[in-house]
Amino acid sequence: MTDSFSQKPIRKEIPASVPGDEGFDLNPDFIDEILTALDEQQTEHVLEQVIGLHYADAAVLIERLPSEQRNHLLKILQPSFNPEILPELDAAIREEVLELFGYADFAALVAVLDSDDAVYLIDMLDSEERDKVMARLPAEERQVIEQALAFPDYSAGRIMQRELVAVPGYWTVGEAVDYLRTAANMPDDFHALFVVDPRHRPLGTVRLSALLKVRRTVLLRDLMSTEMKVIPTAMDQEDIALLFRQRDLLAAPVVDASGRLVGCITVDDVVDVIDEEAEDDMLRLAGLSETSLYSAAMDTARSRFTWLVVNLGTAVLASLVIGMFEATIEKIVALAVLMPIVASMGGNAGTQTLTVAVRGLAMKDLVPENARRVLWKEVLVGLLNGLAFAVMVGLVAWLWFDDGRLGVVIAAAMVINMVCAGLFGIAIPLVLERFKVDPAVSSTVFLTTVTDVVGFFSFLGLASLFLL
Repeated sequence: MTDSFSQKPIRKEIPASVPGDEGFDLNPDFIDEILTALDEQQTEHVLEQVIGLHYADAAVLIERLPSEQRNHLLKILQPSFNPEILPELDAAIREEVLELFGYADFAALVAVLDSDDAVYLIDMLDSEERDKVMARLPAEERQVIEQALAFPDYSAGRIMQRELVAVPGYWTVGEAVDYLRTAANMPDDFHALFVVDPRHRPLGTVRLSALLKVRRTVLLRDLMSTEMKVIPTAMDQEDIALLFRQRDLLAAPVVDASGRLVGCITVDDVVDVIDEEAEDDMLRLAGLSETSLYSAAMDTARSRFTWLVVNLGTAVLASLVIGMFEATIEKIVALAVLMPIVASMGGNAGTQTLTVAVRGLAMKDLVPENARRVLWKEVLVGLLNGLAFAVMVGLVAWLWFDDGRLGVVIAAAMVINMVCAGLFGIAIPLVLERFKVDPAVSSTVFLTTVTDVVGFFSFLGLASLFLL
């Protein structure tokens, strides 16, 4: 098995990837060529074309192939499969790889990866698969992964990598350079050395660029930078991402409870965290837990069922409010035509405010110190937009049904609901955050309920008072 074949350049008549409006992507003609070669059993040609791909491109190719051709390609690649492809694959496709390769081969691939990628892959398996893969790992790799899995989910201990370079401060630059040239088990990529004391606690960092610019006799403790941010193993990955963004970090040391250096987090890990957290919040706002295009239909339906039940409950509540004014609607049929407008506008306005609030909380921009000011600002925005749309909708209703009083009623209801949308679009996430509930999970359901109930109640209630 080769550790990686991504650096082997090959020539192709059809380029594997092409630049587009949204970045580089696999060339459709290249994918068609691979499909044709697989159908025609041109194994050598497939290997020649695929084995030199970057692991990210190889993962995209595997995902885009139909199931039968995908399995055929995996069988061809199995003897020289690049382990770095595994973290890039969709979880459902990784399950196919595990099933096709078997636990022993899958464990052999995992053992070659950096520790953070290995932990990620093992953590994605269900308990039974995890036990079978772990049992086939070498003892040293198994111990590292078990230690990482003991840390809380989404913590620094889970995402850190153990491969780093730690050197004592009394070494000279020459000694450090000689060590880097001769030591075994060096990380594949690193940008800095961590200077540690005799108890293996980090004292500072020395960038490689600084190391190469000074004489060999300079001591590392005189060259190191002490302006580093030390990350405890229990720190949440969202806070780590915020720290890297604010301080423009490339790498940061991770320490255990006693302050000993146990790993490091690099900017490529943080990019993955940012992507994961953004996707997770987006899904939660929509009431989803996954978006895999490769999962079975039954699994996808089951994962979405719970939130659909909750939404059904809120819809029933809104219907009960409408039922309270059944007699009013029977007498003035125009109300049935117009009332969805009020609820819909309030819901959309509230969602805009809610999105701003959830993002502000995630980015630590919305904090208790400025929460009241932001809340009143959104209420004012709701009032201004409410007044503007009240005029438009009121005139439309008046001209449509030739009833000025009906126009005034829907205009008043529009203002009330838009103000409530601004108020609760901020208040609901703040309250959920106060009670340690993820605002991205439940905010949308509560907000939709509020805007529907307030919209229907205000419009039908005002109609009952002023039109009958």
